[in-house]
Formats: sequence, structure tokens, C-alpha cells
Amino acid sequence: MSDEPDLQNGETRSARQATSEVVVDFNSYRSVRDPLPITFHRTELDQILWIYGRMVGEGEWRDYALDHMADKAIFSVFKRSGEMPLYRIEKNPKLAAKQGAYSVVNTHGMILKRGHELKQVLKVFDKLLKLVKN
Repeated sequence: MSDEPDLQNGETRSARQATSEVVVDFNSYRSVRDPLPITFHRTELDQILWIYGRMVGEGEWRDYALDHMADKAIFSVFKRSGEMPLYRIEKNPKLAAKQGAYSVVNTHGMILKRGHELKQVLKVFDKLLKLVKN
């Protein structure tokens, strides 16, 4: 009794051994076939969720979605969950050396701000003070 599978009709053990000498490293095979998705780091999520919490408190935002894809990560912000996102905060590492990995995109696809540091890009959500006359 052996651990080897049964031979097919007409196949010999010597033929079987010649074809099974290939060793495949599954970790490298998986990383080539299915690359890990791009994700937000914990500190990046902390900055984004701080802004999100502030805007939810003001009643402007109500829902969010996280998408981790092979080429970029997206944090989408919604007024209502059934609608198009109001804003998308995107992380695209391929653009890190050029325009910056982070960007804020509105509903129409227009890039509102782009940069190398997330903190600077998120300043697009800072409110300007307005003068109120009595």
C-alpha cells in the first residue's frame, strides 16, 4: 500500500515520476495570480474617520463604504446609502511619485484635491468661517 494515486491504463511508475518533479511554492504562485489589494493603513483610516465623524455630527453625511481593489483603495461617503457617493477619498500608490497617492473626488468625477499627504488632502473638508451680521 502506498500514498501514490493509482496509475492510469498503460501508465508506468517511471513515466509518473518524470512528470511530477516540478515543485511549486504556493505563496509565490498566489501572489503572482492574486495580488493583495491596496488598503488604507490604520493611521490613514483614523484621519478619514475623524473627518467622517465630524460631518455625521453636522448632519451632512450618513453612510460610507470601503473598497479595496488591486490598484487602489476607496473610501466613499454618502448622504443616503442608495445614492451615488458625495465624495470618494482614494489612495492610488501608482501615483505616489507623480501627483500624490491621495485624492478627493466629487460625485461628478472631478478631483477636488490631490497630494502626497492625506492630512493635507483632507483639508478640502475644512469649513471656512463666515461673518454673520446681527
